[in-house]
Amino acid sequence: MNKIKTREELKELVKELKEQGKKIITTNGSFDILHAGHVKFLQEAKEQGDVLIVGVNSDASVKEWKKKMKYKDWDSRPIVPEQYRAEMLAALECVDFVNVYDEADCLKFIESVKPDVHANGEDYGEDCIEAETVKKYGGRIHIIKNFKGFSTSELIRKIKERC
Repeated sequence: MNKIKTREELKELVKELKEQGKKIITTNGSFDILHAGHVKFLQEAKEQGDVLIVGVNSDASVKEWKKKMKYKDWDSRPIVPEQYRAEMLAALECVDFVNVYDEADCLKFIESVKPDVHANGEDYGEDCIEAETVKKYGGRIHIIKNFKGFSTSELIRKIKERC
């Protein structure tokens, strides 16, 4: 089964899953250079319900978001192209479906899924940009603590330092 779905495919799939009484969880991000922190995060997200759907920023939206957030290396990110980031996430047992989206933020992705739970890192908090949309459909935000020592930016820094 192909776990990578278009937004339209997800809408139909989620409708069927909710009719079956399944609890839908979403999370999102660029997931550039997949690492243990990502895996731990996704495993905890999955524990919040039955079906975990991961929204992945497209290459263009990663650049747009990183530039907006004033990352110094925004123009060289992502390192791993969107197709491969999506495939790596889809290969994880805890991830049920993946959607690559082009917008800089995930609101249209969230709107299309209408999750019961949206998992977010503690650095974004309860008042994250997704909160209003998630709560509008009766969902809740689940905050996951950051796993110390795991960060894509930190990994990139260490690699540059050692080379």
